[in-house]
Amino acid sequence: MEEETKPGLYEAIRLGLLRGECMLCTALEGTWKGEKALFCGETRIWPEGSSRFGTFLKEHLSEMTGSGIWQEGEHRIFYERFGRESELVVCGGGHVAAAVVELGKKTGFWVTVLEDRPSFADNGRRAGADEVLCDSFENGMARIAGGAETYFVIVTRGHRYDLACLEQALKKEHAYVGMMGSRKRTALVREQLAEKGIDRELLEQVHAPIGLSIGAETPEEIAVSILAEIIQVKNSRKRTAGYAGEILDALLEGAQTGEEPVLAVIIGRKGSAPRKVGTKMLIYPDGRTVGTIGGGCMESEVVRRARMIFAGLEPTSQCVILDVTGRDAQEEGMACGGVMEIYLERSAG
Repeated sequence: MEEETKPGLYEAIRLGLLRGECMLCTALEGTWKGEKALFCGETRIWPEGSSRFGTFLKEHLSEMTGSGIWQEGEHRIFYERFGRESELVVCGGGHVAAAVVELGKKTGFWVTVLEDRPSFADNGRRAGADEVLCDSFENGMARIAGGAETYFVIVTRGHRYDLACLEQALKKEHAYVGMMGSRKRTALVREQLAEKGIDRELLEQVHAPIGLSIGAETPEEIAVSILAEIIQVKNSRKRTAGYAGEILDALLEGAQTGEEPVLAVIIGRKGSAPRKVGTKMLIYPDGRTVGTIGGGCMESEVVRRARMIFAGLEPTSQCVILDVTGRDAQEEGMACGGVMEIYLERSAG
């Protein structure tokens, strides 16, 4: 019998995100410099087995809120809390739904489509949906867990289906609920759900008619207005950067192929630095990059440092402080300056 392969860190992150919020700790200085531990709640899920670093962390988890640097004595640890990938749930399989799916994938969402007609469910598959639930809307919605990063788009073919999807969406945790339809139709749906006991204040938070008012006419234009509104809501909420789908996918692929990019993570920022703590970028030996930490001279310096790591001229893990303020920012053509601390490591997954 073959020995079961233990998951690497990035596979553990992928699995952990299916369970909810995770926290990844990286020792920057001190006894355990370079070690990592991944938690889901108070349970350490990686690495397996005994870990002095993991045991030490469990005693201090309550002190680590949000994401940032925790320091005590010689120990300096970057901790990052992040939730599952943003999920776009599209109720319906028509032309607008297909355009929303395609644009949703391009803007980084995990996309699930609900549609009760097999031929229309195929529209979602062709548009690139990650998951298609071909079942009644009631059954399909019952299979959606919801969460703080779940965005519901209701674009079904009829009033009663809108009603069924909206009622269930509002009973789940969500970041956004939007429904397509005229003002008269959406007002009618709100009134019917109010009569069924749904809180009126919650109903007023529904984006209906859905999308930003840009005079959209075609399915593609309507999809742009919907995703623009969703992105506006998403980016206005306080959240950490986490592991974007493209970053995690690339790290998992690298773990399988043996390719070892340099992972750059913003672990601290001051002033008007353009990206938030936890933002990540991958740099490859051939010059390719995935993601961005803000562009400009800061990013150029990170790429230069990565090349030094690939050449064996600098340590494979290190912290770098980049300061672009005042005149330096102006000369680089940057709209803002600031100070960022970046953690660089060559990652084998």
